[in-house]
Amino acid sequence: MAEKEPNPFKKISGIRVIYPIIIGLGVVFYFFFKEFNHEAFSVITFSFRMAIFLFIAVLFMVLRDVGYIIRIRILSHNELSWRQALRVIMLWEFSSAVMPSAVGGTTIAMIYINKEGINLGRSTAVVMATSFLDEVYFILMFPVLLLTIKVHKLFTVGMGVSGTDYISLANEFLWFAIIGYSLKLVYTIVLSYGLFVNPRGLKWLLMIVFKLPFLRKFRYAAHITGTDIITSSNELKKQKIGFWLKAFGATFFSWTSRYMVVNALILAFFAVSDHFLLFARQLVMSNMVLLSPTPGGSGFSEYIFTRYLSDFFPVDAAIVGSIGIVLALLWRIISYYPYLLIGAIILPNWIKKRFTNENKS
Repeated sequence: MAEKEPNPFKKISGIRVIYPIIIGLGVVFYFFFKEFNHEAFSVITFSFRMAIFLFIAVLFMVLRDVGYIIRIRILSHNELSWRQALRVIMLWEFSSAVMPSAVGGTTIAMIYINKEGINLGRSTAVVMATSFLDEVYFILMFPVLLLTIKVHKLFTVGMGVSGTDYISLANEFLWFAIIGYSLKLVYTIVLSYGLFVNPRGLKWLLMIVFKLPFLRKFRYAAHITGTDIITSSNELKKQKIGFWLKAFGATFFSWTSRYMVVNALILAFFAVSDHFLLFARQLVMSNMVLLSPTPGGSGFSEYIFTRYLSDFFPVDAAIVGSIGIVLALLWRIISYYPYLLIGAIILPNWIKKRFTNENKS
């Protein structure tokens, strides 16, 4: 008997909007009350400088989405209008925000694109190409950062050890980054092999692996993924080098803008002595958050931000925790919660237009 295809929109039901908010704010309030120090309010004060750099932080987030919109138009050969591309990106970001970081929103992204009028084959290729380009950015940037920044500066946190030239293998940030990067590297190699070398061979391998007893319940998803890779391969192999350079340029612009959000955010309150190191730590953070099982990395992201970036808060050790959690909350308000709100507003109406009306016709 054929397996019944699951409804992808069950994964992003309304209640899932609440989970990441509860988890994220729960962690924020836990650390805030645990480490609360009223002296922190003498540092976090409103000023014209703060307003300017908070605006710049928001602007970087907008530019990040602009890059995504440009990229999806490139990948769809401009079959998506600017308005359609904006709608797809907002829905895609919403899906990513309510699903675990390791899963992301790609599992239903092709439905968004397909329902905007792009045939299923090209929709699948767009999603696969997007995933591939995102991973290539991380795979290339991480070694570059390691070559330009000493490892101990990248992973050592705290005044007491910042002057050493070595790093302990017991450092949890180092292991979070290594595991996250390894997962991305393996995924990128496998995806590249499937998309550009032997898509049918990869699907055959997936089906063999997912025969294992503890993976059997995911076999249907593996079958769909294998089919998607074959379809995408046929589409993407046709593209010329110029196509990939433009798409990767938009990818580079998007992710770089996203990481500059925190640089601007911290500049709203403090001077930043090493912007490149701060940028590098954010890229490492994204590898760490990949390991989070919570929707959108909620909770874990706030924890990593507070602990891993604490060296950039030039305040007394007694209030560094309070400062960190306030900035982490501001960071999530700028870079995460807006997508929950926007998606919750437009998704129900989008589903009604794209599914209910079509079923009636």
